[in-house]
Amino acid sequence: MVTNKKQTSKAVATKASQILKDNRYSYNSKSVAGGTLAHTRPSKKK
Repeated sequence: MVTNKKQTSKAVATKASQILKDNRYSYNSKSVAGGTLAHTRPSKKK
């Protein structure tokens, strides 16, 4: 099985988060933003 090692950058993840919080964007835009956040590295905050 092939592993995808690519990760979404912090800047793109931040923009995707803003899109999900904003009601002006369409369902399709929010769907793409959610998919983008699914490919981010988990934060190390505890």
